[in-house]
Amino acid sequence: MRAIVVSAPGGPDALTYTDHPDPTVNPGEVLVDVTAAGVNFIDVYHRMGRYPLSLPFVPGKEGAGTVAAVGEDVSELAVGDTVAWASVIGSYASKVVAPASQLLAVPDGVEAEVAAAVTLQGLTAHYLTHSTYEVKPGDSVLVHAAAGGMGLLLTQIAKLRGARVIGTVSTAEKEALARQAGADEVLRYSGFAEAVRDLTGSGVHVVYDGVGATTFDESITALRPRGMMALYGQASGPVPPVDPQILSQRGALFLTRPTLDFYIATRDELAWRAADLYGWVASGALRVHISHRYPLAEAAQAHEDLEARRTTGKVLLVP
Repeated sequence: MRAIVVSAPGGPDALTYTDHPDPTVNPGEVLVDVTAAGVNFIDVYHRMGRYPLSLPFVPGKEGAGTVAAVGEDVSELAVGDTVAWASVIGSYASKVVAPASQLLAVPDGVEAEVAAAVTLQGLTAHYLTHSTYEVKPGDSVLVHAAAGGMGLLLTQIAKLRGARVIGTVSTAEKEALARQAGADEVLRYSGFAEAVRDLTGSGVHVVYDGVGATTFDESITALRPRGMMALYGQASGPVPPVDPQILSQRGALFLTRPTLDFYIATRDELAWRAADLYGWVASGALRVHISHRYPLAEAAQAHEDLEARRTTGKVLLVP
């Protein structure tokens, strides 16, 4: 098969398109022909070695495709089924083997490419709005990078839960996308904390921040007393060490650094979040914006564009 392989940490040029041995299907596993793989910042962190993996490795955690074979002890899936996944390393390839327990049957009304585009970020947006901080009607929510793949989903799901959503973006084009997703107010990054306080009076109930270093301090300032800072990513770089006393001084704030794996730790929790997510997509309540599709061989360009913030919505690799 063809795959992207990382032999040593580095920049986008560390992503090498090459022949790779076909995966072997063991008991409890499923072989999938990949329709599309989602590109996420976690893939960038793996490529750079910020979150190290054993070398060499095939990157990518998210995708969707068609079941080509099932191993022994697999009864819930069959050849020809459309499936998606959010936590299977090796997705930048034409084929992938995954534990059946990690695969989600994609329902009618959800195309495979859409499932590849929404599963990882959609599950993340679900846990952030339903579990990390349970958004309630009337809450004020700040969503950074509101025109990105995560931001567009977070905005829509927070609106479904009755929130007032304030988004941050860098350009007029991205502002238009954020407003189309339902953002009530859209700000530029410069001085956003003061603008948030002007809009809300006391600050927002929760900040969903996947940007990290460049937004963290102002995000803390934008919170109301006892507000929640949910730092779920670090696209601009890691946040320096934080003195917990700051949380007290700013109003008994909460700070968490959540990750998806701890919110889909059981099959029941994964199934609950996926059922909500795919149900919203199938009904039209949640729109998935796929902005860029790259051939698998152009994975390096996809990473370059993602890191340079030249993309909006979701980026896919297509074998």
